[in-house]
Amino acid sequence: MELWDLIIVGAGPAGLTAGIYAVRSGLETLIIEEKLAGGTVADAPVIENYPGFESISGAELAQKFVAQCRKLGATIHEFERVESLDLKNEEKVVKTDKGAYKAKAVIIASGSSYSELGVPGEKEFRGRGVSYCGICDGPLFKGKRVLVVGGGNSAVVTALYLAEFAEVKVAHRRDAFRAEEARVRALLAKRNVEVLWNTEVKEIKGAKIVEKAVLFNNKTGETFELPIDGVFIQVGEVPNSKIAKEAGVEVDDHGYIIVDTRQRTNILGVYAAGDVTNHSVKQVGTAVGQGITAALEAYGFIRRPYYYRQ
Repeated sequence: MELWDLIIVGAGPAGLTAGIYAVRSGLETLIIEEKLAGGTVADAPVIENYPGFESISGAELAQKFVAQCRKLGATIHEFERVESLDLKNEEKVVKTDKGAYKAKAVIIASGSSYSELGVPGEKEFRGRGVSYCGICDGPLFKGKRVLVVGGGNSAVVTALYLAEFAEVKVAHRRDAFRAEEARVRALLAKRNVEVLWNTEVKEIKGAKIVEKAVLFNNKTGETFELPIDGVFIQVGEVPNSKIAKEAGVEVDDHGYIIVDTRQRTNILGVYAAGDVTNHSVKQVGTAVGQGITAALEAYGFIRRPYYYRQ
C-alpha cells in the first residue's frame, strides 16, 4: 500500500490549492478526484468576483488551478472514487474503487453536489431537458425557451448566460433574489428575461423530452402550466460528507463537516476545506483560503516545525 505524506480527497479549488501549498512545503501529495479535476467551479459560465480576474469562465479558472498544481508536482488521480476512510490510526487509509493508500494526514475537500427539486419528472427528464449546469448544456437550447429555477448567485449567473441565446424565465419561490446586487440589476435589465416571483415548480412534463412545467404561485395560490424546452435547476448544493461522517468525522445538522479556524476536524491529522465544511460563505475565494490553511496545518502536523501548535 502506497504511503503518502498527505492525501487530499477532492480536486476543486480548495483541494487543488491545498495541493499547491502542500507540495511547495515539501509534502508528497496525492489528490483523488472522482470526476475531472477542477470541481463544480468549472460549471460557472462566468466569474467576476475572484481577485486578479475581472472576468473569467469557471472552466478556464479551474484549468489554471489544475495546471499549476500539476506543474508543482502534486499527483492527481482523476475518475477515481473514494469509497471509505479509515482515520482512527496514526496512518490514515483511503480506499478507492481502484486501490488503497496510506497517508500521515488527510484533507477532505470533497465539495458539494447540486440540490434537486424532488418533483415529478425531474429524474425522468434529466439529460432530456433537465439540467443542473448552464455552461454544459446551455448551447443546446439556442433560440429556445428555458426556465431557470432558483434565486441565488448561481441561478442569476446561469440566467444571464442563457439570456445570450435563449428566451429565459426565472422561477423564484420568494419575492427578492439572494444574489449580488450587480448581477440582479444586469438580469432585470435583460429584455428576454422574465422573473416569476413567488413561484415554485411542482412538476416537469413531456413525452420524450421536456415540454412544460407545472408552476404554483405561493402568493396567489394559482397553479398553471408553462410551455418550455428546458429546465435549469439552480437551488443550492448539498455537502459530499457521507464517507467522512461514516469514518467518524463530525458534521453539523445540515451535513457540513465541522472545522475550527485552522480547518481541523475532530480527528487528529484530518482536515477539511471548501464547500464541504460548515464555513458560512461558499465562494471560490473562501475555498482557496481554507485550502491554504488546511495544507499548512497538515504540514505542521507532519513535520512538526518549531512554530507548530498541537
